[in-house]
Amino acid sequence: MASLNGNSIVVEGAGKRYTKYEDTPTLVGRALKLRNLTRRSTLWAVRGATFSVGRGECLGVIGQNGSGKSTLLRMMAGVSAPTEGRVAVEGRVAPLISVGVGFHRELTGRENVYVNGIVLGRTREEMDRRFDEILEFSELGHFIDTPVKFYSSGMFVRLGFAVSIMVEPDILIVDEVLAVGDLAFQLKCFDRISELRDAGTTIVLVSHSMRSIQRLCDRTLVLHQGEVRFDGDTSEAIGVYHDLLGETRDLVEEGQFFAEGQKVDARAEIESFELLGPDGRAARHFKAGQEVTAVLTVRFARDTADPIAGLNVFAEGGVLVYAKTTPWSERRTFRAGERARYAARFRLGVTSGSYTARIGLMTADNTLLTPSARPLLFYVDGADGAKGFADLDARFEVSSA
Repeated sequence: MASLNGNSIVVEGAGKRYTKYEDTPTLVGRALKLRNLTRRSTLWAVRGATFSVGRGECLGVIGQNGSGKSTLLRMMAGVSAPTEGRVAVEGRVAPLISVGVGFHRELTGRENVYVNGIVLGRTREEMDRRFDEILEFSELGHFIDTPVKFYSSGMFVRLGFAVSIMVEPDILIVDEVLAVGDLAFQLKCFDRISELRDAGTTIVLVSHSMRSIQRLCDRTLVLHQGEVRFDGDTSEAIGVYHDLLGETRDLVEEGQFFAEGQKVDARAEIESFELLGPDGRAARHFKAGQEVTAVLTVRFARDTADPIAGLNVFAEGGVLVYAKTTPWSERRTFRAGERARYAARFRLGVTSGSYTARIGLMTADNTLLTPSARPLLFYVDGADGAKGFADLDARFEVSSA
């Protein structure tokens, strides 16, 4: 293959088109001649993608579900050919783009290790030398000699990832499959990816975890409706992603502010809920330590005494980071037709990652006064080196003892 001018991957105007059969005739329908025509339409999963990935670079790819991320990775992995444009790759590629991809379900884990290793360009002798290391990383123990058709999705991921990284590929392509494994194994995988990156392996990583993308990738692509909308600094990319997310999808509720089965007495209607940055403008991308204001505007349909506004902030995975309600001193009675604006000002003392803000109204006896406002997903660009969720702003002083 001709040189790619110092790049491991070059994508030029690449697109992938699928044919969608909207009215596929059944066998019975054909036999009875009930349908003569099948309606077809075309769907471009990716269109006009142009970018390159340098040798040793770690590129993140983010976007909403259905934005074309997996299709793009499959083209780079050689699993799917582009309908238009060009995708060129130079080097040994280890793709981890689907749970159990490349595994023969009737073979044991041990047999699949050797088959996959040879497919990835390693000899039987090399796999003999690496087998113990692969087994140790996968943590499968005696299950390694069990046919993989009995494996759970998590076991598939463990073995597939162990093989992919232990054969020391030139290019590692990883889709969201790591989300299947348990947290301890995910952390172990990301540590190993960091080691490969530092050793010069080219990595393309798709993840919905903005924390992981921020941690591993200096550069990130944002895909939206099959098009590359941004290519550049990861922090900026995450901001673009959240801007595009906006109101275009219903967010999955990552935590319950209100208890299941809670009484509802709809006395008010939510008019708006937004997050304001230090400049007073609506935003979804902030710096750690900035002051943010969550603003809820409602209109009361009936007289309501002492309504309580409650704010919750959740981290990825539904972990509650913060919760607070309006103090007694701020409670009052509102008349029917009156509007109220609740503003909760707080400082973002958290680390890098995606967070969700939720707010709602209730009474002192825990009765809901309005449906919960749509959760707002936002991203915080935190301090380098800070882990966990809370940023305690630790400052080290080093001196001779």
